[in-house]
Amino acid sequence: MHPVSLHADEVYASAQSAAASSPVVASWRRCMVMHHLAPEQERAPERLTDIEFRQTRQASERLIVEAREEMDKLFSTVGRSGCCLLLTDRNGVALERRGTAGDDRAFHDLGLWTAAIWTEASIGTNGIGTALADERAVSIFRDQHFFSANTGLSCTTAPIRDHRGEVAAALDISTCRDDVNEMMLSILSQTVRDAALRIELNLFRSAFPGARFLMVPQAAHAAAALLAVDRNDLVIGATRAARLALALDDSRIAAGIPAADALDENRAGDRQDLVEAERAALMRALSRANGNVSQAAIALGMSRATLHRKMNRFGLH
Repeated sequence: MHPVSLHADEVYASAQSAAASSPVVASWRRCMVMHHLAPEQERAPERLTDIEFRQTRQASERLIVEAREEMDKLFSTVGRSGCCLLLTDRNGVALERRGTAGDDRAFHDLGLWTAAIWTEASIGTNGIGTALADERAVSIFRDQHFFSANTGLSCTTAPIRDHRGEVAAALDISTCRDDVNEMMLSILSQTVRDAALRIELNLFRSAFPGARFLMVPQAAHAAAALLAVDRNDLVIGATRAARLALALDDSRIAAGIPAADALDENRAGDRQDLVEAERAALMRALSRANGNVSQAAIALGMSRATLHRKMNRFGLH
């Protein structure tokens, strides 16, 4: 039997089986039931017009800026091994691409190019579309793709979330190499997830200029769990990991929650907060003055004698 027919038969059989419950099979079912696709179809991804693409890129300008350096670093690592990188928006539109000239023809023919739409509705089960649909990192290895025409492709994708924890984009590594195995794809998967997280944190920091950023130590993935805190120690933003760890949502953040309360730090109350704040202010002034009490007193707008009294009260020597 022809390989195309074999693959199509497998997709039909698996998707129609009540016992099959893997994420890939769930995607195959969506492709047939929701999107009315057939695995034996030959089709390329849908594409935006030039005007639509320019408008889409303009709407994602901050994402592109924050992702550019990470994409360049990632491509310097995996590009020579025959891999192509795509950055898409939340709608699966390829905004940015990295690839070597020698591989461009193959990737262009598959539609791994800017302005292409890599949703499940457009091109069936694939790394980008399935990662966006499931809101999680996904690897699709060769015949796990829905369409028979894409079974020579292997791809691994990680979603990128915005400052509110919502999926805003996806970062994908794809390859057509015959010698790629699932172990190699697993390594590429971790690489793309790390890069996506760095882009996510870049987006988060740029959304809160002038804020302080605190790591949430009790989170499962502390590096991804950040709070943005204003000058009054109120939480003004939280990454998805921080929201999950601290049970935060937009309404709690908008209501104004002190970072100490969000982190459940043991405090003696507002009076103790004021005492600690005064002590910290004195220590900062003395540090900036290199321990010169007279200079610190001038910076604080008080007399040298007053500063000495406060230093004695707080045990600052």
